[in-house]
Amino acid sequence: MGSNEEFIATTPLFRGIASDEVESMLGCLGARRKRYPKGAYLLHRGDRTTSLGLVLSGAVVMQAVDVWGNTSILGRASRGSVFAETYAAVKDEPLMVDVVALEECEVLFLNVERILTTCSSTCAHHALISRNLLSIFAQKNLSLSRRAFAAAPKTIRGKLLAYLSFEAGRCGSDEFTIPFNRQELADYLGVDRSAMSAELGRMQKEGILETQRSRFKLLDVDRVRNM
Repeated sequence: MGSNEEFIATTPLFRGIASDEVESMLGCLGARRKRYPKGAYLLHRGDRTTSLGLVLSGAVVMQAVDVWGNTSILGRASRGSVFAETYAAVKDEPLMVDVVALEECEVLFLNVERILTTCSSTCAHHALISRNLLSIFAQKNLSLSRRAFAAAPKTIRGKLLAYLSFEAGRCGSDEFTIPFNRQELADYLGVDRSAMSAELGRMQKEGILETQRSRFKLLDVDRVRNM
């Protein structure tokens, strides 16, 4: 796999495994490396997969398109992140989303069954990568729970306040940068972008927050807590 081994060893999936051990492990895990141009479909809705994807460069998005042609971005995997691990772990489960290259990317596919079962050579780090994958499952489950909490309020303002409150708590500061642009934030919260931007404008005028692109500063925290 060449020069990628050092980087692979730094990813959450391979955390704790030395780069000089990576090459032999990749062979054990049935690794396949592929490149995709921007806009290419890595996996289609309805596909079945036995492998997760580890993004070596670029980024991919998980998206759903409804019968009217509206596209919703449901997730994103950037360099070092994995995708499709849940579908690969559940035998014969068809994908509910398309996986599309957000930009030119390189992906390493790894057989999940080989990760979750003891290999014939009983490699020393097999249990560690299994634990790392379990941790990734748990972290994504928490992320889905946080998204559900943010989407639960009925109003756009309520959704924004729930999400921004969580981000402020996570960062330990009333000033923070979120990992989304405006469209991605609207998709995350399940709201119309224009309506959300208008609501953010009203919240700025009311002195609740300041925002510039992905940067936010909560101003009247006590007032927000009492809303």
